[in-house]
Amino acid sequence: MRSILLVGVALGGLITAAPAFAADEAAKAKDNGGIEAIVVTAQKRSENVQNVPIAISAFTANALQERAVTSVASLSAIAPNVTLDAGTPFSGSSAVLSAYIRGIGANDFAFNIDPGVGIYLDGVYLARSVGANQDLPDVDRVEVLKGPQGTLFGRNTIGGAISIVTHDPGKEFRFTGSVTTGSFGMFSAKGTVDLPITESLSSSLSFSTTHRDGYMHRIPFPGASNYSEDPITSFKAAGYYNSGYGTEGGDNNYNLRGKLRYNDGGALRVTLSGDYSNIDTSQIANKLIATFPAVFAGTYNCAIAGNPTQTVGGVTGPCDSFIGGPPSGAFVGNRGGLNSVVDLPSIYGVNADANPNNNRLPYDNRFVTNSIDTSYANGNNFSKMKSYGGSATIDYDLAENMTIKSITAYRELHWKAGMDLDGSPLDFLHTSFEMNQKQFSEELQLTGKAMDKKLNYVLGAYYFTESGNLHDYVTFAEGLLQVDGPNNLSTKNYAFYGQADYKITEQLGITLGGRYTHESKTFEGFQSDNNGLNYKLAQFFGDPNCASLTPISNQCRIDNNFPNPGQPLRYYIAGEQHKSFNNFSPKVGLQYHPSDAIMLYASWSKGYKTGGWTTRLSNPLPYAPGFGAEKATTYEVGAKTQFFDRHLQINGAVFQTDYSGIQLNFQQGVSPTIQNAGVARIRGFELELTAAPAQGLTLTGSLGYTDAVYTSVDGPAQVAASALQAGVFAGATLPKTPKYKINISPRYEADLGKHGKLVLLGDVTFTDKMKNDTEGTFLLERPATTVINASATYKPLSGFWDLTVGGTNLTNERYLTTGQAQYAGGQIYGTYSRPAEWYARLGIKF
Repeated sequence: MRSILLVGVALGGLITAAPAFAADEAAKAKDNGGIEAIVVTAQKRSENVQNVPIAISAFTANALQERAVTSVASLSAIAPNVTLDAGTPFSGSSAVLSAYIRGIGANDFAFNIDPGVGIYLDGVYLARSVGANQDLPDVDRVEVLKGPQGTLFGRNTIGGAISIVTHDPGKEFRFTGSVTTGSFGMFSAKGTVDLPITESLSSSLSFSTTHRDGYMHRIPFPGASNYSEDPITSFKAAGYYNSGYGTEGGDNNYNLRGKLRYNDGGALRVTLSGDYSNIDTSQIANKLIATFPAVFAGTYNCAIAGNPTQTVGGVTGPCDSFIGGPPSGAFVGNRGGLNSVVDLPSIYGVNADANPNNNRLPYDNRFVTNSIDTSYANGNNFSKMKSYGGSATIDYDLAENMTIKSITAYRELHWKAGMDLDGSPLDFLHTSFEMNQKQFSEELQLTGKAMDKKLNYVLGAYYFTESGNLHDYVTFAEGLLQVDGPNNLSTKNYAFYGQADYKITEQLGITLGGRYTHESKTFEGFQSDNNGLNYKLAQFFGDPNCASLTPISNQCRIDNNFPNPGQPLRYYIAGEQHKSFNNFSPKVGLQYHPSDAIMLYASWSKGYKTGGWTTRLSNPLPYAPGFGAEKATTYEVGAKTQFFDRHLQINGAVFQTDYSGIQLNFQQGVSPTIQNAGVARIRGFELELTAAPAQGLTLTGSLGYTDAVYTSVDGPAQVAASALQAGVFAGATLPKTPKYKINISPRYEADLGKHGKLVLLGDVTFTDKMKNDTEGTFLLERPATTVINASATYKPLSGFWDLTVGGTNLTNERYLTTGQAQYAGGQIYGTYSRPAEWYARLGIKF
């Protein structure tokens, strides 16, 4: 018997139970050794995937297991024109997802930055990139929809959408589970049990737990004990933990999910679902790559030296070239006294006085280790997250060809993370964050058929509300700058949408759809500097109104442009800020079927990503700087084809996207602000193939090509090319977007007769070079890579168990997946990919 797993085909939406016609088609394909039909609801109705005019890659539970895919980010290698990374710069957590599809996405976790790719869990939108890199313990399938999905999926799906569909309870008792061990002390256990209660009521319970040590080791800096240092508790943070026990990049989590489903075969079907996830682990691995004698490094090194001339990072010159004037104890010495945890002693001249017991380590390249898997960091090292939610999905058949569906959901997220980014024993760049978020959504869908089933339609209404806060803590240069940034944000959104598909003839069809969205947002920022650096600078440069800073006089506050009377340290103006957005996202499509095995389609669609405010001010402004929405318009032509009695399937698409209002960072004074400063043109194609050429042999493959460049960049956001960066300008390429991605995956299932079966799987992915940050910092660039995974699975005839042995990244390709050039802080740092790893898994089913 031949079987085939279809990978990389157009698929979409939330898949429901296959109707009888599709089951018949699947059975026929299976009997003749061909490619099995897959039924989807990309357009909110059940239909063969080959008839859906949307470019999507889909992966079933078996495919994910065989290819060692355990999280959303792991899909990146096998989906063309898709880049999914676990973690963003300074987020500290692999549960944060950086998602890009066809050149559009977001590489930040801040509450004010909405994702460009929407993540859906059983039809429920996950609003934050924090927690979006979902583990997949009981997944039934994952679908990656490409291009703007604004009509049926709404805002923030400007690049595409990823839909995770979990297992529904069955009508018979069933248990499936596995135990896995592997590299870095990995232990993982997961299981799903179906428990029928009555003929019409069934339930399921799923669990998973994973522990794995980190692959980056923290090592002591030689001679560090001879120098003085401040404990990390000297500066405010979201917490003080070392969860990695000397390593970074580990895992430690567990997940629970329960479902209850009612279906008596009548008009009413109800599914109740609840889930809980807990993460308590180390930060993502962070490697110090280079240091610079810029602002804070130069200032600090000059301060501790206490002399007018200093060599910093190979640059020799007077200290005023680093700090704007001769070092002064009042400016660079005293660290605190305004709103710090403690008032720390002066560091000015400590290395030049007669007391060796107070000497301080300078900050420079001495902390760049000779291995990508070691660090001299000794500060905070944790990521703690609790996320949970529940949903109720109700389907009711109003008539034979008309169904109404309600999806009601509530979710909460609570997250703390702390990260040592400077790679040294110093408190030179430490970040920590605390986020609390809750959301509620309600969606109504009316689907049906009319006009002798020539017309298929869907009408919908959607309501969404979200509120929460993100508190940033950042310590620069032993406390010379101490960012304390609580921010409150909330969103209310409602939308109405509809799509009609009309079959003009048996071969020709047309699609018309649109979605109207109204959204209102509220923001209030409280960010400040606990060290009051602005005021100490004013005192240093002789402002008489700032001669004394205990307390800070109102005139001193005015002189330094702080906007709030009685709040001299607060950068933001007081009071709530409000924004509203209105958008209409249409879609027009044509489909032509020259034969039953071939569909040609063309579509034009729009989508948008919402705007907001800059929340990371580092200098006071008299207003809250905001930014508007991003927009994308995509033109796409594609084909879905099957040949040789369903033994060969080739699907392809060619697209162009006009991408405008790109939200880019640029400096306003010393504050990084976000503005709609870019326009881009994105062109490309993707080709996905599945073949069953011989008994037991399956070949799947994909080819993606994306050419994404800025066509214009506003002046303030332009970054010229230099020895350090490729720059941001018209003609520059977009980040996280390789030109080429190629995947080839052969699968051979050998029939061993009475001894069972042996499945051999290979997986090879070539990814072209790409930028890891918007500015194209050369030291952060991801080179072209070829990653090879392989596994062998033995399945006895009983079917009660199976055993898999495999390896990931077998050739040990190491490359940066994320990072930042923090020039003001004095360093470039980043996260390297996981090394080669082995695993062994025992699966159980009964």
